[in-house]
Order: sequence, then C-alpha cells, then structure tokens
Amino acid sequence: MSTDGIRIATYLHEPAPGTGDLGTIVAVHGFASSAGLNWDLSGWTRTLTRAGYRLLTLDQRGHGASDKPTDAAAYRLDVLVDDVLCVLDAYGIDEPHYLGYSLGSRVGWRLGVRHPDRVRSLSLGGLPEGDSLRDFDLEAARHHVRTGTTITHALTDTYVTMAEGVPGNDVEALIALVDGLRGGPQPSTAEVPPLPMLLVTGDDDAVAAGSRRLAGAAGARYVGLPGREHFNAVSSRAFKDAVLEFLAERG
Repeated sequence: MSTDGIRIATYLHEPAPGTGDLGTIVAVHGFASSAGLNWDLSGWTRTLTRAGYRLLTLDQRGHGASDKPTDAAAYRLDVLVDDVLCVLDAYGIDEPHYLGYSLGSRVGWRLGVRHPDRVRSLSLGGLPEGDSLRDFDLEAARHHVRTGTTITHALTDTYVTMAEGVPGNDVEALIALVDGLRGGPQPSTAEVPPLPMLLVTGDDDAVAAGSRRLAGAAGARYVGLPGREHFNAVSSRAFKDAVLEFLAERG
C-alpha cells in the first residue's frame, strides 16, 4: 500500500535452486507495460534468478494489477519513486540493485538522485534525457478515448496505441500518468545519481543520444544495442549480458 493509499502489486522471485544468493534486484517496468510483460515474458526473470539473484518486481500504479487512479497528481515522478520505496520497506529490503526500463529508468534515475542510500546500483535501459512527453497532445488523446477520433499527432498516437495494445490497460489512467509526469523533475546532466550506473539503449532508439549524454555526465558505463530500438531493446540478450556483467563487478 502506497503512502497515498494506492495498492501496488508486487512479485518476488527467489534465486533458482543451487545458484546461491547474490542479493536482490528490484525491477521497474516501462510505460503501458507491467512486471509480467517487461520482465517475465522477455526472459529477464529466468535469466536473473538462474544467475543467483532474487528478483522483486512491481506493477507501477496505473499498470497491471495495481490501482489505476485517473488524477494526474497521482502520477508525479516523486510519487512513483515513493511507491518503490514503499515496496522495499514492505519487504524489508535494504540496498538492492535497481533495474529499470524507459519509465522505470526515469523512476530509477530520480530515486538515485533523491535517495542514493537506498540502492546499490542503477541499471537503466531506454532512459530519455529531459521531458520526452512535453509535446504529448493531452486534448487529442482524451478526445480519442471519448469519441474514437483518429489521433494525427505522431508522438501522441504512439503512446496511446501502446496503451491500447495491452489487454486490461486503463487508457484514461495512462493519459493521466503522462499529464502527471510532464513538467516535473526529469533526467538531466545537471543532477545525476552518485551511484554506480549502467545505461543501455538501442542504437536505433530516438533517445539514444540523450542517454549517452546522461551516461557521460554521470560517469556511467554506456552500452548501445545494434539494430534495436525502444520497443524491442528490452528483450535483447546483449542487454541482459551487460547487466549481468555490471552486477558481477559490484560483488
């Protein structure tokens, strides 16, 4: 239960038998996805537990089996960060490694800025620099939900199509999430987490240049994924291998 009374669905996966226990990773998914889609179906859960890690995943508010408020104020970035902290507190987990993708990476960056003492490292995939949602057309998106009218604005249509493409998604809640995130704190070279960091982005992802800038400003390791863009990078074996190598170096 979050501090504002939102129920957050969580899933704990223990290390595979005989692998030992290398510690806990908390993994946070991207926009319009869920823990199951982002981590289970893409092979991350199997890969990490077989390597000896305990994996704690969650459905961010507005997603999966978690509550889906439709008030934009319920989706401020710091509220999403606080949800992660509530989950860690509920499980009594201190200083896990953090793994995020897209929206989950934005949450992880902000978590590292605000509470660097709560996590050991950050592995962030598909991290955009700045306010990537500033041009989202809220009026067109909401009009589409009410009337079915075609959205002509490309970025807005991409996000709404993504939201509508997952059974069980509440598109109105996800539009509220976009509204809540816009204009708030954003990943920036001016404020970086003082933590060991790995940033991974598809070479064909529109956010790749900004992700590289963030990595440079933070002194983080950067790995590009040839032939991958934003929507298929998360399933990349090279992404998984980069994270496993990075975590192995942390001990």
